[in-house]
Amino acid sequence: MHVPEKYRIKNHPTLSTSTMDGNNGAFMIPSSNNRELWIIASDGINWDAAFHGIRPKWEHVSVHIFDGRRTITPRWDEMCRVKDIFWDPEDLVIQFHPRASEYINMHPNTLHLWRPIDFELPTPPKLAVGFSPNSWR
Repeated sequence: MHVPEKYRIKNHPTLSTSTMDGNNGAFMIPSSNNRELWIIASDGINWDAAFHGIRPKWEHVSVHIFDGRRTITPRWDEMCRVKDIFWDPEDLVIQFHPRASEYINMHPNTLHLWRPIDFELPTPPKLAVGFSPNSWR
């Protein structure tokens, strides 16, 4: 995981961080149509302090859009851009859709990307992911 230093928020009363915070902090990345990607990033370095003994450790970014008036849920292309900025092309990063019984929504219109630190995520076979109904014929 890596962060875009040029977009780090450095002069906000509660969100300011510096390079001393490493891959952790708040970032604002301009998007299209006067939309701003507001991102909180964590590389999992403080995982044990927050979640003592819970494994695996995770890297995480939360993303919402601000258009100057309101908070909006990011589009697919914006989430892809965030993934490309914060992780390498070959890093596998996921977005969860939790069980209804475990669903928590503390920040409406915010989406999250996750990557485990301690293990490799399983994935379906490429053929199953890229399967096309046209190949049935």
